[in-house]
Amino acid sequence: MSQLVAVWRRTTLLVVALLASATALAQIEPSDAHRQVSVEVAESLRYGHYVDVDFNDEWSRNAFTRYLDILDGQRAFLREEDVADFRHLEPRIDDMLLDGDLAGAYALYQRYHERAEARYEWLLARIDAGLDLTFDSRERLETDRSEAPWATQASELDELWRKRLKNAALTLDISGQSRDEIEANLRQRYEGQLTRLRQTNGEDVFGLFMAAVTGTIDPHTEYLSPSQGESFDIQMRLSLEGIGAMLQSDGEYVKVTSLVPGGPADRAGALEPADRIVGVGQEDGEMVNVVGMRLDEVVDLIRGPKGTVVRLDVVPAEAVDMTRSHVVEITRDTVDLEEQAAQGEILEIERDDGTRRIGVITIPTFYVDFDAWQAGEEDYRSTTRDVAREVERLRNEGIDGLMLDLRNNGGGALQEANSLLGLFIDRGPTVQVRDARGRINLYGDTDSGSLYDGPMAVLVNRLSASASEILAGAIQDYGRGLVLGNATFGKGTVQTLSELSHGEIKLTRAKFYRISGESTQHRGVEPDILFPNLVDPERIGESSLDNALEWDTVREVQYRTYGEPWEYLETLRDRHEQRADTHPNFVYLEKRAEMARRMREERTSVSLDREQRQREVEELEAEQLALENQRREALGLEPLEEWTDARDTEVGADDAADDEEPVDRAQVLEAAEILTDYAELSQRHLAGRP
Repeated sequence: MSQLVAVWRRTTLLVVALLASATALAQIEPSDAHRQVSVEVAESLRYGHYVDVDFNDEWSRNAFTRYLDILDGQRAFLREEDVADFRHLEPRIDDMLLDGDLAGAYALYQRYHERAEARYEWLLARIDAGLDLTFDSRERLETDRSEAPWATQASELDELWRKRLKNAALTLDISGQSRDEIEANLRQRYEGQLTRLRQTNGEDVFGLFMAAVTGTIDPHTEYLSPSQGESFDIQMRLSLEGIGAMLQSDGEYVKVTSLVPGGPADRAGALEPADRIVGVGQEDGEMVNVVGMRLDEVVDLIRGPKGTVVRLDVVPAEAVDMTRSHVVEITRDTVDLEEQAAQGEILEIERDDGTRRIGVITIPTFYVDFDAWQAGEEDYRSTTRDVAREVERLRNEGIDGLMLDLRNNGGGALQEANSLLGLFIDRGPTVQVRDARGRINLYGDTDSGSLYDGPMAVLVNRLSASASEILAGAIQDYGRGLVLGNATFGKGTVQTLSELSHGEIKLTRAKFYRISGESTQHRGVEPDILFPNLVDPERIGESSLDNALEWDTVREVQYRTYGEPWEYLETLRDRHEQRADTHPNFVYLEKRAEMARRMREERTSVSLDREQRQREVEELEAEQLALENQRREALGLEPLEEWTDARDTEVGADDAADDEEPVDRAQVLEAAEILTDYAELSQRHLAGRP
């Protein structure tokens, strides 16, 4: 009876939806405004972008391929014959763009739309007919089809989607859902995707095509529709109420790329970079499955008024299977400047001849109260002012070295990176900025004197970006101190926003270069001493983005050096390795990084056999749990029963038990050890002692 009701319901919805779809689909056409903006975007790219954009057949082929990837990146809807029908567009994208001729781009979208609509109906019909919930075959499902050839027969895609549907059902079955719950959840998922597909309008299609056009040039150049431009303005004013997380699409999933320092998600310790969000719920409301949902739609679900709660169904980055999700609750809030303020502390490092005191200043972002600064107020807040206050306090309390912790600092106000360096050098250049015409502007500190001239180190990781990389690179180039940790993000470009007749365009207009002449783009800043990486560089960072501009160099500028830390690197690395080889947290980090690499290379498919699937997951989770418990045993801590409990011990000192040493805290302590070694070696050198 329930199946008959479901079929009747689906038939009724289908009749209504087909009528609506026929009308909506006929209306998906470019407007005169879109045709005009197409020409404006082409002119902006050709004459305003940092690189010389050569609109030719090769560029057109790349743009055509990217458009197909945006529409059907997993080769799951379109067939080879569909692509062949539009191959004539491949060398013509440049002409289409320059002439405002969007008919071909919209026609290709319409073909995709028809295939996707038919596929979702096919899926819903199979669910209505009753799913086969026996999972005892030896079949496997390929998890990444981005490089797969286009299917030549409809039957090939039927087989792919049969496996996909079975995998989706198996995932829910393993999580303990009943048959009715599985069918209801999958019906909701595909009905939701079908509904969103049918709501597509001309603005949406134009945005997809523009994403292909701009993304072919570099990942930070993009067209913003009027609504997207408004959202971007809100974010730039930092008044957006939400969870404080940066998200991006990753195939069918939405992935966390970074957390806003001091934001709700950061304070809660509930999310980490590379986590995937598979569901969003409001307060006690129903959880909405967001697999396959557009990024902007997921963002809209997560946003909400300050003080309200959003529930996220999250698959941790280190999870070995999509069945290992868990629900986290985050209270929406605005980002408080006080939460982003620089804060200092003193670490005591024991040595044979006494205790050394290392000052550590954590800098979550480069901020400045622009309104107060422009109004001429003398006591306006800024990173440089707050760091200066902390330096003076720490120096008065007596320190043998100073470390700046820039981990997870995604940048901010460039002027603050510039002025902050001035606290540690006596005038000099900070960064070179090269524009599209090859002209180079040099920025630097013009104030004489420095606030602190003792031994220094800068701690960075993969999420240290932009202004953080400029500061770290300058400290390294000047020989002013050591750079420790992981290679940074590699964001070394500058974007500006320009209005169009309809919407806006964000263009890459310039590039950052260190005073040594090396770009920070793509490669980031390479530390003097590397730590094992907690963030997978294959998934997070500039080098992981399609068409990222390459690393290059310009002429170095004249500058004085303040020290020669490189003279001590061999000794410092030897001492670090001796400690790291026996330190439980560093042994753990090294093994976990190796495990992540191995999993990425080996996990290219999933089993559709329930027992085999669970066996594979349990084996990997047992390996993860054993690795975590080896760390805990060496530290004298109680072992864990579940590997998922390990995350709670890694979110920071405030969230871990008093007798625990979180993994990220171990990096700070080891960096303090290295800085202590450096201070001792450099002092011996100055004293003429070996």
